[in-house]
Amino acid sequence: RLCPDVDFSKIKFMSGHKMKVGGFECFVTRSGYTGEDGFEMGVKREDTVALASMLLEQPEVLAVGLGARDSLRLEAGLCLYGNDLDDTTTPSEAVLVWTIGARRKQEGGFVGSDKILGQIKDKSATRKRVGFTSTGPSAREGSPIFTKEGEKVGNVTSGVVSPCLKQPIGMAYVGKGFAKAGTELLVEIRGKKQPLTVTKMPFTTANYFRG
Repeated sequence: RLCPDVDFSKIKFMSGHKMKVGGFECFVTRSGYTGEDGFEMGVKREDTVALASMLLEQPEVLAVGLGARDSLRLEAGLCLYGNDLDDTTTPSEAVLVWTIGARRKQEGGFVGSDKILGQIKDKSATRKRVGFTSTGPSAREGSPIFTKEGEKVGNVTSGVVSPCLKQPIGMAYVGKGFAKAGTELLVEIRGKKQPLTVTKMPFTTANYFRG
């Protein structure tokens, strides 16, 4: 409707194109941070309010907040920088080795390459990012994780109540010996320990458009 000259069936996941949206010059990518088929738009700063207002006038469009975005990205198993990643996290720890290209792995020479490639080669990372489900209140960033014997083995980095699964979910870093799906642990929430189960991610099926 706002882009009558664009055939969106030819725009695949993680591709981007310049186009006019409602008459505004934009750079549009078929990507997003929700696990769903969606688009992100780059627009000139002076056009931002007018374009947003135009989009909100469309009958299918509703405004949502960061809370909705956060629950969607967690259900999709997507990391949030500052919570699930920071400048001390390695790809091996975050289970993101797939983001390093073959040439980079072979040539090295990038910032942190000695440690990063060393961990990939000898599997020396001592912690792993995992998904989890739990019971009771939702675990939040910083909540400590324990074995049933009382040994502290990790910390929660993100947590919400999943609207799709109707239960608390989250991400955490735990010692690599406790990262296997199905591992039963405990998370401390408001001074009480609640059952936690390490779970494969994503929690819900992604709906990316791959053409």
